[in-house]
Amino acid sequence: MSTTVDTATQTPTLSEKQQRILHYLQQHADEQTYFKSRLIADELDMSAKEVGTNMKALEQGEFDISVEKWGYSSSTTWMVTA
Repeated sequence: MSTTVDTATQTPTLSEKQQRILHYLQQHADEQTYFKSRLIADELDMSAKEVGTNMKALEQGEFDISVEKWGYSSSTTWMVTA
């Protein structure tokens, strides 16, 4: 499986939803470390399932933040570090 790379930024091409989630996490990663899918979903007008599905691309990509699936308690929790 190959990843399309935008040569201008050298980051994998993300869908519009993935870009929105990445931007949200970049804005908030300095303030907090743990994010619940359902709370991200509320902020971005998505479902928690949409967030979880799209977080996998961020978890596997190389960005200025690191995303790791951390736990599950009433919603998937993600550890995000800048």
